[in-house]
Amino acid sequence: MKNIKIFSCSESAKPFTEEICSILNLPIGQIKSFKFKNDNNFVQILETVRDQDVYLIQTTTPPVNERIMEMLITIDALKRASAKRINVILPYFMYSRSDKKDQPRIPITAKLITQLIEAAGATRVTTCDLHNPAIQGYFNTINCDRLTAQYLLQSYFKEKNIPVEEMVIVATDAGSSKKAYKYSEYFGCPIAMIDKRREGNDDRAIASTVIGNVTDKYAIIFDDEVDTAGSLIETVNILEKYHAKKIYAGCTHGILSGPAIERIQNSALEELVITNTIPLPKEKQIDKIKVLSIAKNFAEAIRRLNEELPLGEIYSMD
Repeated sequence: MKNIKIFSCSESAKPFTEEICSILNLPIGQIKSFKFKNDNNFVQILETVRDQDVYLIQTTTPPVNERIMEMLITIDALKRASAKRINVILPYFMYSRSDKKDQPRIPITAKLITQLIEAAGATRVTTCDLHNPAIQGYFNTINCDRLTAQYLLQSYFKEKNIPVEEMVIVATDAGSSKKAYKYSEYFGCPIAMIDKRREGNDDRAIASTVIGNVTDKYAIIFDDEVDTAGSLIETVNILEKYHAKKIYAGCTHGILSGPAIERIQNSALEELVITNTIPLPKEKQIDKIKVLSIAKNFAEAIRRLNEELPLGEIYSMD
């Protein structure tokens, strides 16, 4: 690897950045950032980046809008310091759920974020398990690479040695059935799907029954993210009602906002497995939540981008 510098965009991203730097045996770049009394952000790169291949890592922890401004200002600082390439590493892509105009007079904020990143001066973005893979196409002038935690999650559950004949992969709704099918192919087990119905004019879908057999089965739910855990726990409750033996869940992004931790703690869920794309604060670390590190995948992506090698092999490196 040559002419490479790796920076943490914020303090919240520092542990993830340090882990990547440790894997690659590289020092973390030196950067200074603070706020003036008028609440304006200041960023200074404390080492030369002229003609360097720079990787800027930013995690999405609250306040999210603050993380966005930190990222944009730091990209601009790197551009004005004559960095050759500015590669933005976003383990979780902010506003990824605002990906379409499905109501009158609303924005497509995911598209706006891509335009802001491009305008700031980034030359490439690398992220993981987008809520909608089409977001990659929202970038007009730069490339966006999408890694996945699928193989990391598969490997973890495979090590549990659950008998295939007692396992079932559960799709939380019809929209997630394609994802569930991919996991079921890997494990060689059937899938089940939660049937959701709308009552009256209420926009909220109510889980009512299960399509498929989950009785006396080890049920595993896979999704790209868990936010307030409302849909997840609704699914868990239905599976419990239909006498699933044990219920597990795996997702890439553990947002876990609002009542999520309390809901998970008080549910029949045996274990929720997430990755560290979003840092999990100490107050949210409970026995039912297992965190896997995906830093190895991002470190390998950085190495391959720097050495101008294809990224395809990363998808099966686990």
